[in-house]
Amino acid sequence: MQVTPYLMLDGRCEEALEFYKKAVGAEVGTLMRFKDAPPGACAAGAENKIMHVAFKVGDTTLMASDGSNANRPEFKGISLSLNAKDEGDAERMFSALGEGGQVQMPLDKTFFAKRFGMVADKFGVSWMIIAE
Repeated sequence: MQVTPYLMLDGRCEEALEFYKKAVGAEVGTLMRFKDAPPGACAAGAENKIMHVAFKVGDTTLMASDGSNANRPEFKGISLSLNAKDEGDAERMFSALGEGGQVQMPLDKTFFAKRFGMVADKFGVSWMIIAE
């Protein structure tokens, strides 16, 4: 069994994918737009929005969608955790994800890791970055 995070980005999916490509090296796999659905399954004006996408960050597959297209994504009570290969990698990813976002806990040395920090990106997705 496997659990896969599915991000409902509420109209900002394409923007988020481009951001994650640069910030954490995301690689897009399967991508379907609403116009690819059977006739009548798509709201007018949403034809080019993303109905479903699977993308990889490292070895992990995540999925996402524009969902209802209301442009108000909310992510509460969940964080995505990234294991950096070293301190420099942690600092690079933390900085990139924090661009336009909000630092929740500055990236710093802790009693359990060389670097650990928490940041919400500009889409509201919370990330924990750790270099053990």
